[in-house]
Amino acid sequence: MENTATITADLCRFIENSPTQFHAVRNMEDYLAINGFQKLDEKKRWNIERGKSYFVTRNSSAIIIFRIPERNEYGYSIVAAHTDSPAFKIKTDPEVNAGGLYTVLNTEVYGGLLMAPWFDRPLSIAGRVYVRNGNTIEERLVDFNRPIALIPNLAIHMNRKINEGHSYSAQKEMLPMLAETVDKGTFRKALADAAGCNESDMLEYELYLYPESKYAFWGLNNEFFSSPRIDDLMCAYTAFRAIAETKGNNYMPITALFDNEETGSGTKQGALSDFLPTVIDRISFSLGYSIEDKAIKTASSFMISADNCHAMHPNYAEKCDITNKPRMNGGVAIKFSAAQKYTTDAESASFLKALMDDNHIRYQYFANHSDIPGGSTLGNLSAQKLSISSVDIGAAQLSMHSPYETAGAMDTAELLKLFKAFLSR
Repeated sequence: MENTATITADLCRFIENSPTQFHAVRNMEDYLAINGFQKLDEKKRWNIERGKSYFVTRNSSAIIIFRIPERNEYGYSIVAAHTDSPAFKIKTDPEVNAGGLYTVLNTEVYGGLLMAPWFDRPLSIAGRVYVRNGNTIEERLVDFNRPIALIPNLAIHMNRKINEGHSYSAQKEMLPMLAETVDKGTFRKALADAAGCNESDMLEYELYLYPESKYAFWGLNNEFFSSPRIDDLMCAYTAFRAIAETKGNNYMPITALFDNEETGSGTKQGALSDFLPTVIDRISFSLGYSIEDKAIKTASSFMISADNCHAMHPNYAEKCDITNKPRMNGGVAIKFSAAQKYTTDAESASFLKALMDDNHIRYQYFANHSDIPGGSTLGNLSAQKLSISSVDIGAAQLSMHSPYETAGAMDTAELLKLFKAFLSR
């Protein structure tokens, strides 16, 4: 069996090769396709067969993976996570002449990111480009895969009070410097080269800045690791690996990885969409379930909503709940919220705790400080479309929504162990 360091290193390499949600989903697709999973198309009729494994994508940024048991199953075992992370998104017509000396890129904020850590980091650009190819329109993933931009800080000599606190303007202060030139069209030409097309054939794009910072294990005993996009690719990757490596048993295993959680999930590929309910409807129809059969199986189902939570900060212990103080390397964190921001209740938590006890999986508890309400995640949004028993969990981490986050090197293996045990129950 793999050791914990190997599993976390594999996660970090996956993150490194997945600078955007589009790349993360494409990497999963490629692995699944060569490992016996059949890709389905939402626009075509499905022919589902027992004993086979399938996946379907939407918008190239969300993916649902499932295995059909050989015999009639009791219900669905679902793990949900998300593929997106906060970042700066490049606007249309982005080139800005800065003082007649430089070209900077016009960007906007995607998700609730921490701005200050983005300064003075070498940045690259990745995403997707739509290209006219004859009579068709083709999607191409692009990744400059090298430092190409940087958001420079203002020197302290020009703002002596910067260390006393500062409110950043995304439109003025966070624009990345691209080139020592003001020639209009420079960026568009470079993008066409990266997409392998003529400029005249390039239609539209969705591009994001990402830090070129490589992952690192650190701490006296290498007990921590830092990387971009730990939230939520740590959960998405382990959920993907679990279903790829687990055959399932009496329940139908499903991994659902949505996009746009960081902006509220209200898109066609988000947790608030009909993506998961529609997939389950189509599976039910293909297998010949009646309305009664489907209702019984849905009522017998369970979902784990997986999204990381905050570890107790060493310099801000007062921000943590006074009794529920999750720590990195403390195992899976079960998340509770009286405001129902998390779906965990006594019933669902009891089921999960029994499962983890039986499989020797370490766990702990997370609750927000009562004066500092946290945000919502996937579970309570998915429940609006598919109402089943659910629990919210995650790994405890620091620096959430920074371009360089930190988590416990042992917790990746605990997540993977949990998802495998759950999907094979």
